[in-house]
Amino acid sequence: MSHSVRFVLHEKAIVADIEYYDPSNPPEDLLELNPTGISPTLVERDLVLYDSRIIMEYLDERFPHPPLHQMDPVSRANARMLIKRIDQDWYQLLDEILFSGEKKSARAKKMLKESLLSSAPIFAARPFFMSDEFSLIDCALAPLLWRLPMLGIDVSTPNEAITQYAERIFRRPAFKRSLSDAEKDMAQLPK
Repeated sequence: MSHSVRFVLHEKAIVADIEYYDPSNPPEDLLELNPTGISPTLVERDLVLYDSRIIMEYLDERFPHPPLHQMDPVSRANARMLIKRIDQDWYQLLDEILFSGEKKSARAKKMLKESLLSSAPIFAARPFFMSDEFSLIDCALAPLLWRLPMLGIDVSTPNEAITQYAERIFRRPAFKRSLSDAEKDMAQLPK
């Protein structure tokens, strides 16, 4: 998801030209670099990357300050596994909601809501997702949470764990700067 990559760019204060395009009609010059036409595509000199999670890790390694991954290999591997689970468990449902028929979409909404709510204790346990430090995991998760109100998915709980976590992330200046004009219209930024 390109929003995650833009969040990393802004979190690290990396200067980049960001170009938006219609995903149903990618520009020819992009297709020459990225035959899939999938967003995002990172072009830096002779390097072309077009997987958001690979781009996020590349940016974190290429621009090491501030670090968004733990320094030790075990913590980095665990973070990669969490991001993979977020993609498989939650983003896959988001894709079903956005790109399938009404019946399948309603089922996916219910499953996504239930899965997030069952994870509320994880959101409550630490300031960031399974961590005391802001990380690539938060950059990966934030765009999904940002889209929930637009989809009519309410993840309120009595202790507001998910809502409070999301608001902490959404208050970050880098998150605010990462929003495209269309994304700004999806939800309200917390005060």
